[in-house]
Amino acid sequence: MDHCCNYYYEFNFNPNVPQLMIEVKDLKKSFEEVEVLKGITTTFETGKVNLIIGQSGSGKTVFLKSLLNVYQPTSGGILFDGRDINNMSRDEKQTLRSEIGTVFQGSALFDSMTVEENITFPLDMFTNLTYREKKRRAFEVIGRVHLEKANRKYPSEISGGMQKRVAIARAIVNNPKYLFCDEPNSGLDPYTANIIDDLLLEITKEYNTTTIINSHDMNSVMTIGEKIVYLRLGIKEWEGNKDILINAGNKNLIDFVYSSELFKELREYFLETNKTSIDNVTTNPQENE
Repeated sequence: MDHCCNYYYEFNFNPNVPQLMIEVKDLKKSFEEVEVLKGITTTFETGKVNLIIGQSGSGKTVFLKSLLNVYQPTSGGILFDGRDINNMSRDEKQTLRSEIGTVFQGSALFDSMTVEENITFPLDMFTNLTYREKKRRAFEVIGRVHLEKANRKYPSEISGGMQKRVAIARAIVNNPKYLFCDEPNSGLDPYTANIIDDLLLEITKEYNTTTIINSHDMNSVMTIGEKIVYLRLGIKEWEGNKDILINAGNKNLIDFVYSSELFKELREYFLETNKTSIDNVTTNPQENE
């Protein structure tokens, strides 16, 4: 087996290593006198798609950025596989960063780099791989997101959906333990959004990542939400999975769900369907006798 093949397996999930999770313990975050996160406690499991949902102003963006250590918590703990980020040294935090893949809301690609160069950027930052090894790894993930014909193009030359797939490829090129996505379907049409959802679910299972998605897209929530955390005014009001979401005994959550675009479209569809049925009965009464 050649050196590149050995390199590939170095990136793969090792089933013999104990798999834990991200644990959040009584997390609080304030900006001056305004408390944005008010004692959130939850866990995000490995190998599952975890979604954070909530209205604007719920604190979900601050929560995600706190998990990424963009914001220092006011109090509370964030543990990555038992390691408290607040107690990590600078070197330990740098190691943790190399274990995290991030998909930003606007894709955040480098305009002056090709698709392939964007994807290999984390390898330049966090590894000592040779040029040939980087090319091999880029080839693998480009194929994984089905962008084989776009590797030499620039971001301005491809669609928004393709840009999002490039961002996902860049996020997984270092085979991260943790994958964070901020509104990955923002600005995408429903068909493309479904493709991205399927891809994120497949990657989570294939790489056994702890995937955390900040989303307002209820279609994503109902399709891939293996664990859902609902925030309201900085408080975790509910957590569960997509199978029990509709029957949750939380009025605020139900109001949020039914005010979403997905349920608005379903409501309009059923209203139109029922109207058509009534019109048919009124117009052709003999056919219904």
